[in-house]
Amino acid sequence: MQAWRVHRNGEPGEVMSLEETDRPTPGDGQVLVRVAAANVNFPDALLCRGQYQVRPPLPFTPGVEVCGTTEDGRRVLATPALPYGGFAEYVVADEAALLPAPDALDDAEAAALHIGYQTGWFGLHRRARLQAGEALLVHAAAGGVGSAAVQLGKAAGATVIGVVGGPEKAAVARGLGCDLVIDRRGEDIVGAVKEATGGRGADVVYDPVGGDAYGKSVKCIAFEGRVLVVGFASGNIPAPALNHALVKNYAIVGLHWGLYNTKDPAAVRACHDELTKLATQGIVKPLVSERVAMAGAAEAVQRVADGTSTGRIVVLPGGAR
Repeated sequence: MQAWRVHRNGEPGEVMSLEETDRPTPGDGQVLVRVAAANVNFPDALLCRGQYQVRPPLPFTPGVEVCGTTEDGRRVLATPALPYGGFAEYVVADEAALLPAPDALDDAEAAALHIGYQTGWFGLHRRARLQAGEALLVHAAAGGVGSAAVQLGKAAGATVIGVVGGPEKAAVARGLGCDLVIDRRGEDIVGAVKEATGGRGADVVYDPVGGDAYGKSVKCIAFEGRVLVVGFASGNIPAPALNHALVKNYAIVGLHWGLYNTKDPAAVRACHDELTKLATQGIVKPLVSERVAMAGAAEAVQRVADGTSTGRIVVLPGGAR
C-alpha cells in the first residue's frame, strides 16, 4: 500500500515521504480499516517535529483521525494506532474505539467530526459548563478546532465572539455564525470583547492558541469566567498568574480529550451520539475547506502547521467522496 512516512523529525513538508510499504497487521482487539478520508490536524505537524506528547518510533506514518471501512463493511471513524497513522491506504485501529460514521456527512466531513468536535463538546459542556446566553470567546475561530467550537457554541445558545487573523479568515468566521468577529491583526481584542459584553467580559474562553491569546483572554474574562486551555498552536505555553485568577475570580480549565478514551469511553460514545444528532439536524457541519489527493498530504500538513489554512483540509487516499 501507499503511505506517507517520517524517517526523521522536522517540518512536515521536508520529512514526510510517500512510499510503498506493507499493510499493517491488526493485533489483539484491533481491526484493519481501509482509509476513505484522513483529516489533517495540528498534532500531525507536532508528530513530524517530534514535539507531540506521544512520540512514535521512527519511521512512522502521521494522521490521527480517519473515516474508512472495515473488512466487514462498516463505515467508521477511527483514531489509528501509531506508528501506522492515517495518511495511508490502510490503518489498524482498536475495535472498541470505533465509532459509526454519520450518514448525514460524506467521508471527508465525517473524518473531521471526530477529534475537533469531541474536543469542543467536552470542553464547552463538560469542562467549562457553557450556558445559553453566555458570551463565548473563541480564538482561531476560522481554524479546524475553532470552527467546531463556534458551531457548538451557537448550538448551545451562546453569543459567540471569534478571533481571527486577517480578512479572509474573518469572512470564514462570519459564515460559521459568529455574532462578532475580531481581527487580531488590526483590532483590540480586549476592548472589543468588553464593548460587546457591556463591560462584563467573556464567560468562557476557548483557547487552542496559547501565548498572547491567553494573555489577552485573562484581561477580558468575566466574573466567574472559565478560560479553557485546549492547546498551544502559537508554540508559546503561557505561565498563568494564579494571583490574578484569585483576585478576578476566574477558573483556568485544562482539557486533554484523549484521556476520556481511557478514563471514560462511555462518555466519548455518548458525545458521538449527540454530535451525530446535531449533524443529522444540520446544526453542525465540519467546514472542509479543501479535499486533497494522497500526493498532497505533506503540503497540507505543512499549511496547517504554518497556520495558513481555514477549516479542515482532508486527504483522500482513494479519491473518496
